[in-house]
Amino acid sequence: MPRTTAPAPPVLLAPGPPPFGPAADGLVAEIEAYLASLPAPARTPVPYVCPYGSVLRPWRAGHPEPRATLLDRALHRPARPVPVSAADHLRLASRYIGAHGWLQGAMWDAAGRVCLLGAQAAVLAHGYGTPATVRTARVQLMEVLHATGRPARSPDEFNDRPGTREGDVHQLLDRAAARAARLGL
Repeated sequence: MPRTTAPAPPVLLAPGPPPFGPAADGLVAEIEAYLASLPAPARTPVPYVCPYGSVLRPWRAGHPEPRATLLDRALHRPARPVPVSAADHLRLASRYIGAHGWLQGAMWDAAGRVCLLGAQAAVLAHGYGTPATVRTARVQLMEVLHATGRPARSPDEFNDRPGTREGDVHQLLDRAAARAARLGL
């Protein structure tokens, strides 16, 4: 019996390089023209998030530091305060509490923690705003306390109530800052 061998399968070769010539140049030019006619994709700015964690920022980030002028130094007086709105003052007070800690029953302690009034005093002492700014901010705090059904004789009384938590103080400061910003104060 004669042995028959099966025919060998055809060998598939990889296609050769793309043809470059007059016909191909026209196609490439047409594709490039089409891609150039498309609108650019809308780029939405997103905040940078470091994959290794966040960097601690000072509580006054975004506001310039008070700088003493030559005349201030010659007369040995403090630098002029940085002008801030009542809304900015309230936001800075909230940041100050977040950075240094919150306290009840005293304006500050040896560890650096502060109450609501202590935070406002610290922001003012660091050179942000004037006493008039602080008065306007405290009026906004009182307005928010009364509008939300938490009447108090002062924001400090609210701060020192047994049921008040640090989150409540931050929420009060945020609402008062939003109200002050809405009113342009």
